[in-house]
Amino acid sequence: MTQLNQGIQVSNTPSVVNDATADTAMLLLLAALRRAWIPQRSLRQGFWDANRPLGRDCRGMLLGILGMGGIGLAVARRAAGFGFRLQYHNRSPARNSDIDVLDLSPEQRPKFVSLEELFRASDAISIHLPLYPETTGFIGYEEIKKMKDGVVIVNTARGSILNEDALVEGLKSGKVWSAGLDVFENEPLVHEGLRQNENVVLFPHIGTATIDTRHRMEKLMLDNVHSALKLGRLLTPVPQ
Repeated sequence: MTQLNQGIQVSNTPSVVNDATADTAMLLLLAALRRAWIPQRSLRQGFWDANRPLGRDCRGMLLGILGMGGIGLAVARRAAGFGFRLQYHNRSPARNSDIDVLDLSPEQRPKFVSLEELFRASDAISIHLPLYPETTGFIGYEEIKKMKDGVVIVNTARGSILNEDALVEGLKSGKVWSAGLDVFENEPLVHEGLRQNENVVLFPHIGTATIDTRHRMEKLMLDNVHSALKLGRLLTPVPQ
């Protein structure tokens, strides 16, 4: 970031967005498992077809959480309540104290695994990585090939982490059962192959779009301004 390179302090609004984004991820995950767009569209067109298509149950599924920061932890807490088994990959294992806060049984506690194992064994994958040069295009053709047949992919992080051409190919081949996306590579443009695929649930980057979360974001922004003016430092500086 140019401002950081010039020695200018920059703040953001972390933590206050965790719950709303995790809620959005779970909404997309459950909707993708049930392929909810198809019956919704049918009903809006005036057709009652309650038995088509059949979805999948989440209980007992293995959810791979890619990125175990604040949002990943919040997703883990929610997913455990739906009966998912949990594993995750991060640059380093999450602190035991962070996992303890989830208040899960030993069987429910998310297990740290290698990236290869997460791709190989997960029934569903939820992406929660930050966007850096090294995570741009992090999931592409080769990574999707390594995934379990019929995997479900959810992305509420940044669109550029997931190669959309590779995802579309995976959906067409059936390698990917369905997907739930709140972010896209070239927003506001959405890949035609995603828009036309009934097995994809699409949101227009609404992860934090609740009255309550936006209020908390605004308050934290103002608190940062106040701290900068009064104390000469930011409460939530963006790391160098």
